[in-house]
Amino acid sequence: MNFNLLIVDDEKNIREGLGKALEMDGYTIMLAGDGLTGKEAVETNDIDLVIADLKMPGMSGEDLLKYITTSYPTIPVIILTGHGTIENAVNAMRDGAYDFLTKPVNLDRLSLLVKRALSKRELIMQHEALQDEVERIRKKQLYSNIIGKSSQMKKILEVVNQIASTKASVLITGESGVGKELVADAIHNLSNRRGKPFIKLHCAALSENLLESELFGHERGAFTGAVARKRGRFELAHMGTIFLDEIGEINKNVQIKILRVLQEKRFERVGGEETLEVDVRILAATNKDLKKEIELGNFRDDLYYRLNVVNIHVPPLRERKEDIPVLAAAFLKEFSEENGRDLAGMDPKTRNALYNYPWPGNVRELRNCIESAVVMSKGNVITLEDLPPTITSESEGNYIKIGIGTSLAEAEKTIIRSTLNSNSGNKSRTAEILGIGRKTLHRKIGEYGIEG
Repeated sequence: MNFNLLIVDDEKNIREGLGKALEMDGYTIMLAGDGLTGKEAVETNDIDLVIADLKMPGMSGEDLLKYITTSYPTIPVIILTGHGTIENAVNAMRDGAYDFLTKPVNLDRLSLLVKRALSKRELIMQHEALQDEVERIRKKQLYSNIIGKSSQMKKILEVVNQIASTKASVLITGESGVGKELVADAIHNLSNRRGKPFIKLHCAALSENLLESELFGHERGAFTGAVARKRGRFELAHMGTIFLDEIGEINKNVQIKILRVLQEKRFERVGGEETLEVDVRILAATNKDLKKEIELGNFRDDLYYRLNVVNIHVPPLRERKEDIPVLAAAFLKEFSEENGRDLAGMDPKTRNALYNYPWPGNVRELRNCIESAVVMSKGNVITLEDLPPTITSESEGNYIKIGIGTSLAEAEKTIIRSTLNSNSGNKSRTAEILGIGRKTLHRKIGEYGIEG
């Protein structure tokens, strides 16, 4: 990436000398002889970093710094100062300067500072680009709580938009932590019932007797401890939606009663004789293979077919890795704001570790990981050291050893082959990880004779 640097100094020899030195490092240089000219250069050009003398006639470096940090907060400013004004330079750091150097300038030190400052700016710009992408995804979707740019998530949202306004029962399947409840939320909130009750129940958390009482309610005296009549979740959800999470955990006695509600829209409270009629849309979710449960005799096939009018399968995060960067960016913003942290983003090693980790706990695990990293971060950039040990230990196995003396072509071939293998031959993911286009990847695979 080509960076544009602006050097502002009223001493011609200094600004031109610094300019020539930094041009040797490959930067594009602009020069300004005073603060006002420097201000105009920042306003009219795409400037990545500013080096400014602290004391200049007219608009001082101090005033220029304040202007840049206020109007262009992502542009780092390195201040130059004489030995007699170091105290002013320290104050400039408080005003937002990236760092300061005393004159005569140590060119090696300046070169190092510039590299560090630009690296940080690049992280900030990448983080902002991801945040913009998250917002674009949310604006495109009718329901903003589901974040994903993978083809799988786009298809899921298309189905949600299509079936939300119908009365069809929906079975949402997928591993624990993939976001099945968010899909249920989206269906209800996009439906004609969105202004009506949305009742949720985690079926696995209750015993058989308690589950039956929770779902259908009970009459006073129906069992020990039933001191008053209680309305059940189906009754509370009348004219709205009920979400039954982990429905694969319920026993057959309760299954029969749920089947009756689906077929007849009627039920009785536990211990009661009055038949109640309800108009309820049922959404259910499970991390089990219900067809296998039917074969094992654990789940009724007639209930399965009643629930599975529409099936939405949410794939695990390891099968839609394109969603990891935008999910991580969304969680980083959420937890940074929640904890009062001003974080500029994640360094490349951290992003690679997140991308390569298999995420057995899916989106829930990623969310917890980012929350932990935000809380544990020592600087304003998330690093590998800030991640939980399970993530970093897993990522250690993703490094490729290339010996000294290996040709660039052979090293590139090794990297491409290893990245392809680690992604099961998926060329789209491999190109994304390597930061090259699919056409370039295909060309290099042919050029190096890589099989896969």
